[in-house]
Parts: sequence; structure tokens; C-alpha cells
Amino acid sequence: MKLWSNSFKDGGAIPGEFAFCVMDAHTRVKLSNNRNPHLAWSELPPGTKSLAVICCDGDVPSRGDDVNKEGKVVSADLPRVDFYHWTVVDLPATLAAIEAGAAGDGVVPRGKLGPQITHGALNGARHGVNDYTGWFAGDGDMSGDYFGYDGPCPPWNDAILHHYVFAVYALDVERAPVEGKFTGQQLREAIGPHILAEARLTGTYTLNPAVK
Repeated sequence: MKLWSNSFKDGGAIPGEFAFCVMDAHTRVKLSNNRNPHLAWSELPPGTKSLAVICCDGDVPSRGDDVNKEGKVVSADLPRVDFYHWTVVDLPATLAAIEAGAAGDGVVPRGKLGPQITHGALNGARHGVNDYTGWFAGDGDMSGDYFGYDGPCPPWNDAILHHYVFAVYALDVERAPVEGKFTGQQLREAIGPHILAEARLTGTYTLNPAVK
């Protein structure tokens, strides 16, 4: 099974167009276009009945004490945890690609609608909630259920480069065994027994001009 993107190269930097935030000379960061990148795949195994996509950043600080604070640096030695940016299931096995912007285009305060996708090439598939749902839970202007794709926005004072792993899974079921507002971790656990094959693609991103 092969996976590629016309939006970025495997191991290369994700363009700001596909991020939640980009650098800003005056305010550190500003909101970006927040479009999902293009993904395409081939060589699905026999018996594939549906596809699932997960995007996860495994470099997120396990503590937020120093995150985005002037005069502070999020240490490279700090333990890191997963942050899910995108989960989508029930994609038909006949689908060969997700076009840029088809699952997310722009920042939507309080989150995009879901889980059911009712338009475009992804019609009939379902989105899970990404981890901006928890991140904005205490924000009066932004709190809500964040379905679909919301891109990178790592701390602007993080000492490390973040890695975003896009994974496409070929499943032996037409409908993934998750319901309602499922999370990335819940999806991973649910589809485990149904994975016939998977392919991964990694992009990098930072908002810290000192990190390359």
C-alpha cells in the first residue's frame, strides 16, 4: 500500500496553507488557511471494504506550564504526548484520494460540524473530533466539538520540530466500529483488529523561527 501527497513531501515541511496557525512578525502567530493537505493512495489489499485516515502529532508537550509564554522555552527534554488533528472513517474502497481542502478549509470557531459528512467527494464518510476540542474547552469564544481536519499549531516557543503522521488504513469492514463523537485514540483501538494494511506519510512544522 502506497501513500503520497501533492501538498508536501514525506519528511518535509508542511506549508502554512495547511496549518491552523503561521508565524507573524508582530503577534508571534496568526490564524492560517487551515486546509487539509492532499492525500492519495494505491495498491490496496484484496478484501478492503473501507478506509480510515488519522493524523497525529506525537511531539506535543505533556505539560503546558511554559507553552507560549514570553521568556520561556518548552524544553526538548519534556515528555511528549499525542495530539490528534484529523480522523475520518467509512471512506469507500473505490476512493483513491482526498483533495486539498475537502475535509477542512479555514478556522471555524467552536469547530466544524460532524460527524456525518454530507457533501462533496467524502459524502457518506464520518469525521471524529480532533484534540482542539479539549484544547479550547475552557475558551469562551472557541469552545466546541472540532470535527474534521484542523492543522498544526505547535507552541511558538517549543524547542523541537513537530512531526505530523498521516496514516491511511485499509479495513475489512464497511463501517468502522465507532459511534458519535469518537476520538483519535478511540478510533485507533477500534480499528486495530480490522486493519488489512496501512501506509504513512510524515510532515514537519514549527512556529519557532529558531527551530529548523
